[in-house]
Amino acid sequence: MAFVLGVVLFALLIGISIALHELGHLATAKAFGMKVTRYYIGFGPRVWSMRRGETEYGLKAIPAGGFCEIVGMTALDELSPEDEKRAFYRQKTWKRVVVLSAGSITHFIVGFVVLYAMAATIGLPDIRDEAVVSKVSQCVPATAAEAKKENPTCAPTDPTPGVSAGVQQGDRIVAVDGQRLPTWTEVQKKIQQSSGPTEVVVLRGDDEVKLTVDIPQVERELRRADGSTYVDTVGVVGVAKSRLYEYNALTAVGGATKYTGDMFANTWRGLMKFPEKIPMVIKAIGGGERDPEAPVSVVGASILGGDAVSAGLWHFFWLMLAGLNFFIGVFNLLPLLPLDGGHIAVNLYERVRDWVRKLRGKPAGPPVNYLRLLPLTYFAIFVGGAITLLTITADIVNPIRLP
Repeated sequence: MAFVLGVVLFALLIGISIALHELGHLATAKAFGMKVTRYYIGFGPRVWSMRRGETEYGLKAIPAGGFCEIVGMTALDELSPEDEKRAFYRQKTWKRVVVLSAGSITHFIVGFVVLYAMAATIGLPDIRDEAVVSKVSQCVPATAAEAKKENPTCAPTDPTPGVSAGVQQGDRIVAVDGQRLPTWTEVQKKIQQSSGPTEVVVLRGDDEVKLTVDIPQVERELRRADGSTYVDTVGVVGVAKSRLYEYNALTAVGGATKYTGDMFANTWRGLMKFPEKIPMVIKAIGGGERDPEAPVSVVGASILGGDAVSAGLWHFFWLMLAGLNFFIGVFNLLPLLPLDGGHIAVNLYERVRDWVRKLRGKPAGPPVNYLRLLPLTYFAIFVGGAITLLTITADIVNPIRLP
């Protein structure tokens, strides 16, 4: 039941995001005096509609997008004489660019609001894998069996490396034994290989503090890549990594802003690697193991949302919702027709072209003939449609699931 609730909730929230995307186009177009004739969520047969003023609002049967119909999107559109001045293509370039980018900007706002709400309430997960100390243990249990207990006890002979060295909660470990280490994974690996008095540099506030930690070698249960476990002797400091960044209502603004920047960077890296991941999807459809890094559709994202709710992983649920909004926003700005980014590119081209013509003493050129761009547009639609069908198919027959 929790799984079904999670699937429905995630799909509903994505639907709301899409509705807000189109609302961004609608609101900015109306604010600039353009005529908007239709605002619909979904495609296919009409389910419900109403008219308010000159705009028809409605829902369609297939909840896979939406559209906002603005009069005169191109010079090819037929217009009545009274609509000539309000046509989209007759407006100033900056107004057209604002209207076209408003949908993506709305996604960015939604993503930021989700992150701010998380920061101010439940905290933000550490996606940078920073070695920030959340807890310093009073001792390091000498045996793997004792360390596995939920509340291990301290024997008089157990070492206390973190406490003795003066490591504090909130410290960020930046170097071990003279080696700068940017992530917790690298810090942990280096410590496990160390023994005896070792220099550890921590960032405490704005200052770097050098500590000498007497690292003991003790038994610990470790995990192999295939999931199996074994016991080995490794170095341990006795500190726990911070899994969450916690803020109050005021500091959450800065925290969410920084986090948004990180997610934009991750989104861009993901887009750059997108083409090389398509073979993973095809392989998964044929029965191969589904790579967790492979692209997913809204169907797959909703299934992951259901898994997150079922497991009580609300951090993952809300982070995935924010990430999907950032991805849709960035993807929609790619300079490809029929995406908004393609229309923005055409309008900016017209502006630059007319500026160059003016410098040469020539009049402004005619609007771009979209008919000449149809082959490119059809190709982009074909590729985009094929990728969508592939990811939906993979998400149905071989979905990515949370363990």
